[in-house]
Amino acid sequence: MSQSENDRDLFLKRSRDIEHAKKHGNRVSTSLFNMVICRTDEISSRVGIVVGKRFGIAVSRNRAKRLFRELTRQLRGQLLPGHALVVFPKRDAIAQPFAVLKEVWLSALHRQRLLRVSED
Repeated sequence: MSQSENDRDLFLKRSRDIEHAKKHGNRVSTSLFNMVICRTDEISSRVGIVVGKRFGIAVSRNRAKRLFRELTRQLRGQLLPGHALVVFPKRDAIAQPFAVLKEVWLSALHRQRLLRVSED
């Protein structure tokens, strides 16, 4: 199975799914992104990434989407099921090192209790 087939279950693609999460979810704000979290009846959690034109030129918008897609892929299996997350990156996100962005991402998800508790 290819990487893109596995990713299909990780990401929100349909605009109606994203709009539902935006309408019914709770907003969380960090220094590098805003996020809307909505409970769903699905067996897995999925992430949608929304970057509007006012973010900047296409190169910047695409970079922001690539960064957050990679952050989501690294969390595969760690997100608790039954949530739809919609992420709205801020311009400062693409200027930060990936490690800083990952730390803020994990911190926000941990504060919202969206990560599985590791049994170390």
